[in-house]
Amino acid sequence: MGTLRGGPAWLAMIIGLVLVLAACTSNNGETDPTAGTSAGTSEGGEPTADYPSEDLQVMAPADPGGGWDSTARAMQPVLEEVGGVGAEVYNVGGAAGTIGLAQFVEETAGDPHQLMVMGLVMVGGIVTNASQVTLEDVTPIASLTSEQEAIVVPADSEYETLEQLVEAWTVDPTSISWGGGSAGGTDHILVGLLAQAAGIDPSGVNYIAHAGGGEAVNQILSGAVTAGVSGVSEFADQVEAGEMRWLAVSGEEAPEGIDAPTIADSGFDVVLENWRGVMGAPDLSDADREAVVQLITEMHDSDAWQAALDENGWSDFFQAGDEFETFLGEERTRIEGVLAEIGLTGS
Repeated sequence: MGTLRGGPAWLAMIIGLVLVLAACTSNNGETDPTAGTSAGTSEGGEPTADYPSEDLQVMAPADPGGGWDSTARAMQPVLEEVGGVGAEVYNVGGAAGTIGLAQFVEETAGDPHQLMVMGLVMVGGIVTNASQVTLEDVTPIASLTSEQEAIVVPADSEYETLEQLVEAWTVDPTSISWGGGSAGGTDHILVGLLAQAAGIDPSGVNYIAHAGGGEAVNQILSGAVTAGVSGVSEFADQVEAGEMRWLAVSGEEAPEGIDAPTIADSGFDVVLENWRGVMGAPDLSDADREAVVQLITEMHDSDAWQAALDENGWSDFFQAGDEFETFLGEERTRIEGVLAEIGLTGS
């Protein structure tokens, strides 16, 4: 029988090797299934505790100043708080978010640290822009907020009520110009529905689209357009400062703190609310998708996010994971029908 050479040092090395092998095996002697997987995931489909493991990137697929931009920037500090990492917001504007969507699909595949804000505007914009890239190319994570639309005019406008504005519009449809967000988006849809309710051909509406909320606000204030349409929160500061005047809001009743009639109160059977949400990168593993859904759920449940909803006048409209994916499919069908009905698409 041979003897073990090397003394205590050799024995320590053998013991260390045995401990390493034991740590990498399961109770059945198989290799640990999480060994070698990416940070934040496991092959079993459950998120691990170390996601996010690097800074998050949040795309707002519009120019600064609009609803997607403000949503992304409201998310930023809350994600940093609940995720324990940095979060950077960047803007890619144009074509109802479809330019940003195309870039997001091309550049972020498989990366759970990449997020994109989106919403109803993008659902319509994909149709009206005949985008080759769609929401089926990215990963649904959650809807976050809903918000009423508002119709405003500059404070010195001759129109003091929506009824007065629509009366002039009916007499000469080309005389009234409407400023809002992207063509085919929520703002455009609202103007089309209002035209339809007033007996005006929606295809002849003089609608001037803008790539971001800041640009639209400037056009309204300058008098370059007759009236403006956007989310209530995007006009609240200008109305409070006495630079704009509410004509109507688009919900069943006015939001708390907003002294304005509804469109229905003004005699037109139109009710519409915008919503916004967040998507993940294409081609996420099941585990990464679950990890991102969990992070956004924690963000939603935090006191800081609830405070952001109150501060911005947004309604809580949270649906996550599979529930949100189902909603997206239903919403696409609904919006395609509305766009066809008001003449913004062929059929």
